[in-house]
Amino acid sequence: MHNPSFITLTNFSPLLDGGILIIYLAGTILAGLMVRRYVKNVDDYLVAGRKVDVYLGIASLAATEFGIVTCMANAELGYKYGFAGTSPGVALFAAMLIVGWTGFCIKPLRDKGVITIPEFFESRFGKEVRWASGLVIVLGGLLNMGVFLRMGGDFLTIVFGLPDGYLEIMMTAILLIVALYTILGGMLSVLVTDYLQFIVLSLGLLLTCMLILWQIGWEPIIANLSEAQGERAFNPFHDGTYGTDRIILDIFLAFATILTWQTMITRILAAKDTKTGQKIYRSTAPFFLVRFILPAFLGITALYYFAQHGGAPDREILALPTFLAVAIPTGMLGILIAGMLAADMSTNSSYMLAWSSVIYNDLLAPIHKNKWSEKKGLRINRILVALIGIFLLIYGLWYPLKGDLWVYLQVTGTIYLSSMSVILIAACYWNKANNWGAIGAIFFGATIPITYLILQQVESTQAFAENIGPYKSAILAYIVTALAMVAGSWLKTSINPQKSTL
Repeated sequence: MHNPSFITLTNFSPLLDGGILIIYLAGTILAGLMVRRYVKNVDDYLVAGRKVDVYLGIASLAATEFGIVTCMANAELGYKYGFAGTSPGVALFAAMLIVGWTGFCIKPLRDKGVITIPEFFESRFGKEVRWASGLVIVLGGLLNMGVFLRMGGDFLTIVFGLPDGYLEIMMTAILLIVALYTILGGMLSVLVTDYLQFIVLSLGLLLTCMLILWQIGWEPIIANLSEAQGERAFNPFHDGTYGTDRIILDIFLAFATILTWQTMITRILAAKDTKTGQKIYRSTAPFFLVRFILPAFLGITALYYFAQHGGAPDREILALPTFLAVAIPTGMLGILIAGMLAADMSTNSSYMLAWSSVIYNDLLAPIHKNKWSEKKGLRINRILVALIGIFLLIYGLWYPLKGDLWVYLQVTGTIYLSSMSVILIAACYWNKANNWGAIGAIFFGATIPITYLILQQVESTQAFAENIGPYKSAILAYIVTALAMVAGSWLKTSINPQKSTL
């Protein structure tokens, strides 16, 4: 629940700002629908015919991984931890640059010409591992994405100055707009709209930050941060504020995300060749740092604003929209909302398509066996996107978010990132890896974070979950997963050396 005193306090103008939004939305939907005629088969729908070049790949990847939920989560980190909250961004930047330069794992993956990571695993570990990998990817991905619509609805409800009762309407409106062009145009629509959304998003964020610096200035904002949080706002290791365990998790998560997060790796798989995919990663790496710095700065500015004017929201995650609604002038607010909505649409469309591609390509593979006609394959994929949208709407209304939004994203992502990253590295570079190790990795990688999420929700075990903490439990998942991969592979080799790689 956001602060009731802010329900009607907003600079949003239905005429001017609303007009900007309507023009933008109409243009985006039209552009997304226009490319529908170019979708001829499943490859066109899921990986855009593997014709993505460097510039389109950069814009699409940057836009996809920066939605309203990301901006609110990173602004919350800035609001609570200052610039120390940008640590995940530093880790992602470094990981993306290293993987982009070296081609670590992504080169053999793209060279194989697969649509999804589980498809790559089948050639090494068999159909059972492919199916199990697809299942855990979909489970972790959908749980991770489950709060996206709610966060987007919260953001729009506050900046529009609407009461809480409109949250469901905002969530449904976002879903319907995104689902329309995603269902019809697939990856081609996503790429075209991503390009437009990247431009609008960049313009809105840059203008907002420039306006803040011009109106308030850098020194007052930093002085307030120093007074409120001291050294810990600039040093994540100071006095255990951010914590060593959290830094370790940031590093684990960064490399696992770069290597196996389906919405990111899809851009590599859709690239016209391996070198193009690597260049997309290298060129997009700086943006992944910026996507933490700019929202963190906005969160820090919100901290300054509420210190001067009062009216801070009850929940820290709502600090950003509450601040923007009253601090950004009319007209400018419309451009910013268009940029934020653009980012959210881009993220939701890409994520929905990513999880549907895994369901179709990996979970349903034993059923269709690549024998369905292209027309039927397209119809099934469109139905899957629609069903995912319905799930997201229901889950977003039901699940009560506890703690930092970014922490929730880390824990749910770990459900599949821990095992998929370990298995991918083993599949590419360890010739003794086998399906026993892969199954063990999948089991423990999913079980540990899911158990933590359940303990966190059950009243009788909440204290126990709080004592363990999300960071240690997630780190444990990565460690145990790696050990399971090694132990399982060694065990099968010891029992039956002749079949150790099957």
